This record gives sequence, C-alpha cells and structure tokens, in this order.
Amino acid sequence: MLAALLFASSVVQAHDDAHTKPAFDASKAEQKEFGIAGDPARVHRTIKLIMNDDMRFTPTRIKVKEGETVKLVVKNKGKMMHEVVLGTMASLQQHAAMMHKYPTMAHEAPYMAHVKPGGIQEIVWTFNRPGHFDFACLIPGHFEAGMVGKIEVGEKNRRNYFN
Repeated sequence: MLAALLFASSVVQAHDDAHTKPAFDASKAEQKEFGIAGDPARVHRTIKLIMNDDMRFTPTRIKVKEGETVKLVVKNKGKMMHEVVLGTMASLQQHAAMMHKYPTMAHEAPYMAHVKPGGIQEIVWTFNRPGHFDFACLIPGHFEAGMVGKIEVGEKNRRNYFN
C-alpha cells in the first residue's frame, strides 16, 4: 500500500498536453512480453488507429509480422481525452485498476499514447515476439466500456500467416 501511494504521489498529474515522447534511445528500450520500443528510422509500415467517443478503436484488430517495426499514428476524433496502451490483457487490466485508484496519474512509456480531442500521437513499436496481444484506452470507464483491440503477431517462419 505504501509503495502504491509513493508511486502515485510521484506521478500524479492530469492527462494533458505535456506528454511528449523523448528521442529514441536503444540502450533504454525495455523488452516487454509484447515487444520493444522501435527505432523511428527503421519503421516497416505505418498503421492509422482512430479513437472516438463511442469508446471504440478503428481498426479493432491489427496484424503484424514478428520482427516488424510499426508506427501507429493514433488520432482522437472524439471530444474527450483518450489513450492507447499496448500490452497483454493481464497487464492492461492491472494498469486499468491502478487508473481507477489514481485517475489523474501521469504515466509515460513508449508503448502508450495520450491523445487530446482532435489530436494525433505516434507509437513506434517493434513486435519481436509472436503471439496475441491487446491494446486499450485505460482512462477510467473507457476500458470497461469496451475500448479495446487485438494485435496478432505472426511468426517469422509461417509463410501464409495472413492469407
């Protein structure tokens, strides 16, 4: 409990325009179960991801190949703040629970983007592990309303994964 309070007190800020992504530094990239921060100079393709106040993403499913570095261009077409966070369903559920306890906490990582109404943010991510992963808006109430999507990362060796 004390650790959670100390964590929250050190990061409490509102979700606002102050979120900026630092320049890519490979030495600081942290391997996650669902991949690792990608180098913007090595992007294989760009995927547009739209968020809206219907608590939905478009598209709701993204397919990538293992080893592919993708730039997600995230646009908020709604009138309220939204975010996208990549992860596993377990990690997203845990993060969503923390957001309910501390709804104004600021949090920044290369696998998330906080997007003000009408705004655009980018995530550059390397999907270096095959599997089924997720993305969601973790602003309290949004995740529970179904603002989630799926990411399928196909294995390098499977030739017809997407056919």
